[in-house]
Parts: sequence; C-alpha cells; structure tokens
Amino acid sequence: MGKYDTAKLRNLGIVAHGGAGKTSLTEAILFNTGMTDRLGRVDDGTSTMDFEPEEIKRHITINSSLHHCEWKGHSLHIVDTPGYSNFLHDTRNCLRILGGAVLIVSAISGVKAQTEKIWEWCQEFAVPLIAFVNKMDRDSADFLKAVDDMSKNLGTRAVLINMPIGAAEDFRGIIDLVFMKARFFDFDGKGTFREEEIPAEYLEDAGRLRTLLLEAVADADDGLMEKYLETETLSTEEILHGLREGTLTGTFTPVLCGSALANIGVRSLLEYIVHCLPSPLDKGTQMGSNPKSGELEERRPDEDEPFSAMVFKTISDPYTGKMTLFRVYSGTLKSDSMVYNPNRETVERIGQLFEVEGKKHKAIDVAVAGDIVAVPKLKVTVTGDTLCDAARPILFESPLPLKPVISFALQARSKNDEDKIHSALQRLIEEDPTLQVLRDEETHEQILSGMGQVHLEVTVEKLKRKYGVEVELKEPKVPYREAIKGRAKLQSKYKKQSGGRGQYADVWIELEPLPRGAGFEFVDKVVGGVVPRQYIPAVEKGVAEAMQRGTLAGFPVVDVRVTLFDGSHHSVDSSEMAFKIAGSMGFKKGMEQAGPVLLEPVMHMEIIVPDDCIGDVIGAMNSRRGKVLGVEPKANRQVINVQVPMAEVLKYAPELRSMTSDRGLFTMEFSHYEEVPPHLTAKILGELKKAE
Repeated sequence: MGKYDTAKLRNLGIVAHGGAGKTSLTEAILFNTGMTDRLGRVDDGTSTMDFEPEEIKRHITINSSLHHCEWKGHSLHIVDTPGYSNFLHDTRNCLRILGGAVLIVSAISGVKAQTEKIWEWCQEFAVPLIAFVNKMDRDSADFLKAVDDMSKNLGTRAVLINMPIGAAEDFRGIIDLVFMKARFFDFDGKGTFREEEIPAEYLEDAGRLRTLLLEAVADADDGLMEKYLETETLSTEEILHGLREGTLTGTFTPVLCGSALANIGVRSLLEYIVHCLPSPLDKGTQMGSNPKSGELEERRPDEDEPFSAMVFKTISDPYTGKMTLFRVYSGTLKSDSMVYNPNRETVERIGQLFEVEGKKHKAIDVAVAGDIVAVPKLKVTVTGDTLCDAARPILFESPLPLKPVISFALQARSKNDEDKIHSALQRLIEEDPTLQVLRDEETHEQILSGMGQVHLEVTVEKLKRKYGVEVELKEPKVPYREAIKGRAKLQSKYKKQSGGRGQYADVWIELEPLPRGAGFEFVDKVVGGVVPRQYIPAVEKGVAEAMQRGTLAGFPVVDVRVTLFDGSHHSVDSSEMAFKIAGSMGFKKGMEQAGPVLLEPVMHMEIIVPDDCIGDVIGAMNSRRGKVLGVEPKANRQVINVQVPMAEVLKYAPELRSMTSDRGLFTMEFSHYEEVPPHLTAKILGELKKAE
C-alpha cells in the first residue's frame, strides 16, 4: 500500500492563460505546505517550477512541471501548466490524467481566449474546477468584474466562497462566506493573518453573497434544497457538503480570491482544494478497451485491481536519458517490475520509481491508484501510451496531438550540425509530439512545424543547449506549381545520326488544361500503328519526367491532359529512349505555347478571436488576399473561416497575437491550389530568380 490512502490523494493542475500567476500560486502552495523554505519568484529566476533556462529567460512556463505536498493528511500532486498559446498542448495532455484543477482568473485581465480553450478541455475530460481570482493587490484589480467575466465567457455558474476586503492598494484580506469570518493579512510573505469579525461596512455585501452561496449549494442536493426551502438556512457542514457535490458534478464553480505573489488567500484555497476537488475514488472507474477483442473494460481505482496507467509526459535529457511520467489508474506498481505496453505490443521493465519535485526526483518503492510517478529509460513507450498488467491488458484513449500552425525551414550552421539534426530532433519530438519534422523532397529543405514562432524558437534553443546542435530558422519556400491555361497541338521529332544505328522518334501531342486538383492524364489516341504499342509508355514517361520541372520557374506541372494522337517511327532507329526524349521535348515546347501559369497553395484557416478584434482580423485577411467564407458567433468570440494563400500567412501566428493581445487562436491546413494573379506572378518569378 502507498503512503496515503487513495481517498486522501488529490491530483490537480494549476491552469489559466499566460501571466495569470499559475507558477506564483504553485510556489505559494509549496511554501505554505512546508515543501520549500522560501517563496520562489518567476521574475527573479528563483522559481522551483520554472527551472529550464528557456523559461527563466522569458519569465513564462514553457513545460508543465510537477511537485507534491501534504496538507492536513492529504497528499497533493500538483501540475503547474503552461498558459501561453504556443505551449497549451502540454496543458491538454496533463488535463487528460488530472482529477481536478484550480483555474486562475486575473483580477486585472479577466478571462482570455486561452482560458476559454483550457475550460473547454476541462469539460471534455470531466475535470472539476475551483477558481481563484488572483492579483487582488494590483492596480485596476476588480473582483466582481473577473467573476462576471467567468459567467459570461465560460458559461459557468460562479459561486463565491470568499470575497476580498478592499482591492489594489487597499486590499487587506478576505471574508470567508462559509464561516462568515474575516482574515486580515500582514503582507509579510508568510501568509500570516488574524481572524476577526466581518467589518460593519462589509456585512451587507457578505450577507447578500452568502445567500447566493446557500441557494447554489441547495441546488446541488435535493435534501439540502428541501431543508433550505423550509428554514432558509443551512449548517456549516451542510454548506460544505453542498459545495463538494456542486463542484464534483459541475453544477457550479466555487470562486476564491487573493494574491499568489503576496501569499494571501492561499491557505484558504488549500482548505477548499482538499474538501471540494475529487480523489481518485470520486472520479470512479476509468474506461478503456481490450486491445485484443476491442470490447470496453473498466478499471476501478483500487489496489486489488490489475495495474493500469497512462503516460502523459516524456522528458528527454542527453545525460540522464528519457524519463517517462504516468498516472496510475488502478492496482499497484513496485520498482523493478515488468509492465505491458499495448500500444507497442511489448513488455517494458520498470526500474526505480520516482516522485517528481520540480527538477528533482525522489525515489519511492511503490505507486498506487491516483499516484503520478516517473520512471527512467523505458525503451519504446511514448506520450499517450498505456501501461498495464500483461495478464489483463487494457488500452486507454489518449488525446490526439494538436495540429501545428506554423512552419520554418532549418538551416544548419555547419556540416557537423547537419549530421546531428535528425537524431536531436527525434529526442525533442519524444518530449513534444506537436513538433513535426519532414524533409521537403521538392525544396530539399528540412521543415520544422509547431504551435507558434516562440515554440519553434524555444526548440532551436533546446537543440543547442541539450545536444550542441546550432540551426537557424528560415522562412520556408512556398511549394508553387505550374499549369497551363490554353491548348497546344504540335509535332515533336527527335532524330540523331552519329554513325551506326541512329535515334528516331516522331510524335504529335496535344496539351489541354484540366480542372484544379485533377492531376495528370495521358490519353492514347494513336491509330494504325504509326507509333508502335511498345513505345507509347515511353512517350508517357518522357512527358511525366518533363512535368517535374515546368518552364516558368522549374516547379512541378499539374492539372494537364496530354493526348498522343499521331506520329511516325523507323523500323531500325526507333527505340523507347528516342520516344521518351521526343515526349519530353514535345511537352516542354507545348507548355510554352499553351499559356503557362503559376499556381500557389491556398490554406483553410479557422481563426477564433474576441468580438472586439473581428474587424481588424478580417481587414488584415482581406489585405492578404484572403477570402472570408463565413463568421460564426461563439460566446463572446467569433470563429472566422477563411481561405488564404500560404505565402501570405507564413508568419501569421505572431501577427495575430499582436492584433488580439494574445487572445486569438487559429488552425490551418492545406486546401487547394489556385492561380497566382498575373500582377504578382512577375514579382514572384523575379524574387525566385534572385534567390537562386
């Protein structure tokens, strides 16, 4: 059995948009529970949770980090998650395995687009939430506005558990609406407070908000509702019971307030974390499928059940190797044991188990249902995989990786770097499945794709720091295509005599355009054997090879039909090679006559922006030759569907971030090819020639 009973475990994430104070709150929790002896700060680089050099440099959370602590007989596994859009994929993977979460809402900026996305994922994975309105001691702090923001933008019923005493420079403490007591803080960084009666000037507001609290908790339980309707009051124990029920069922979201940086209201938050957020037992059974039969099976959070777990994070280090992090759903796992990976159909050896403490790891002997642990040097297991008992296999569904939104070409600084790029990138992709690397056979570039420009810049920094590989990010070449607008009918004769057997082939071909996306079509209309059957495939092969490099700028030619309708041959000098050359020559000549045009790739984008930004975003899209297909309202946001040339949005991610104050999100995928407008073709061809 583990150190803690499963009922006393809490797996929780600290989630919010970037800059809301997630890491500061985590640091305050660790300090208040005695896990650290100082209050770590993000701004001065002393944070326990943001320890990677890239995080310290930017003062943001880039990678989710884990720690644990104890509070009044409960064990808390805490995951501090990223909030900036470039790194939200990591947050999503963590939410899949968490029991509950603390959602931070800034008292200054309220709810942002990233908060809304995280909220949606919490609903998708059935993660109950407590909200904490942070930064109440900062200028322009507005508690009720932040709460109203939650109700409007997230569509949740926000129920206040406490309220602030003052705001900004007048912020002095909080009022607990369950126990109807005021806590005045000393602002000494230690969370020291004195409990007093509620000041007279706050009694009316506190009474009104407590009534709303009573109504909400009564709605969460039929028995409480019956009593409340009869007596219009509930005991403290009944209120706490209703709060827990309402939180676990998602009937409402309890809201607390304070200041993480000043360590105010954090202990009150801890009280309600252990009371309201679920244990693994509350979350109940985990559903999966039998990898052999495909039938649904379940695993209860019980030590007597077969072992099962899900991998949600991989850490790759050039010195210590790979560290795999997983959450145990059922059974127990001991160090030095064997487990089965149904995703890879292989057995993995579990060495020493570790509990994660920021960048440090503490060895443990056993993990039970609900524990989050790490194990080094698994051979084939990756993020999203299931680990289980080989005798009772089960496969848990994992979230699909988010699609990359931006791509850059990688250019190595040296030949030595070029040789090491591939293996180093593969190690980083183990950590971060949203990274994609491919070799563009057409442009011969190594293309790195990710969730944003900062995401890829951080990846480049990691390549240098971890693996000594130096690369530069360059704008990728646009994969243009060439096509024809008109028709051409011509003769192509290849005749060569150089002593001995010569070469002779004569073909008549016709070129005509096909609809966009139709590809290449070769039609044989030869009659009477003027071109022998055995040479016709050679003509097609010659045409196909010539199509690889068009006459405008050397891009592949698409959407053309070539018809072979006449020709002649020589009984001695004709050959497959001669007809292949004749076909190639004929196509090149015919393309010049048929009005060659340049085609560009067009992307389909779904852009999600706040209401107040829609005009700017649509205007910017119009200036980029985009075609807006439609706009759909969604809460206080608008979803814009647009088609736009790839060349116009190669660096769109930072532009959207600037236009929307980092509140916009988008996805992008290839749609089709379209003809480049004539006035731009000459400019593009000139730039391509100059680049060569």
